[in-house]
Amino acid sequence: MNFTKALVASALMAGTLATSACSGDQSAKTDDAAQATAETAAAPKTIVETAIATEGFSTLVAAVQAADLVETLSGEGPFTVFAPTDEAFAALPEGTLEAVLADKALLTAILTYHVVPGKVMAADVVTLTEAETVQGQKVAIKVEDGTVMIDNATVSVTDIECSNGVIHVIDAVILPETESNS
Repeated sequence: MNFTKALVASALMAGTLATSACSGDQSAKTDDAAQATAETAAAPKTIVETAIATEGFSTLVAAVQAADLVETLSGEGPFTVFAPTDEAFAALPEGTLEAVLADKALLTAILTYHVVPGKVMAADVVTLTEAETVQGQKVAIKVEDGTVMIDNATVSVTDIECSNGVIHVIDAVILPETESNS
């Protein structure tokens, strides 16, 4: 259980115990709080909430915040996000991440290139050869010896289900075509 969930659970339990101590119906109130805490913990999170709660996505979360995409990726969706890890961002050439973070339009283009409209589960991804991204360009998809590639990135974890879509973890930052690299 992560710190935030533990804090919420503790607060719910403390409030419930305080209320039940006054009412004399401690067992019923404690059971209600335990059920509410379990439901809160089990409730599906949005893509952004899931990324925040998952170790290894702090750079992605910071980039999404810098591009003002939190509200969009917390919206109804559904979205499929090919999510680069912190290690994927760290593997970019020196100075690249800082330059991209300083250029909001470029950052937004790169991040939306990692997002496909709709909820595309792994079983569906492997049947595709390409998918149009929210950015407008298509990512190439190929499967070789059971390994799924999205452009030059390898999919390492699949089907992290969220309330508004799904996340597939990739090991590299993928880049859309630009006039300078086309």
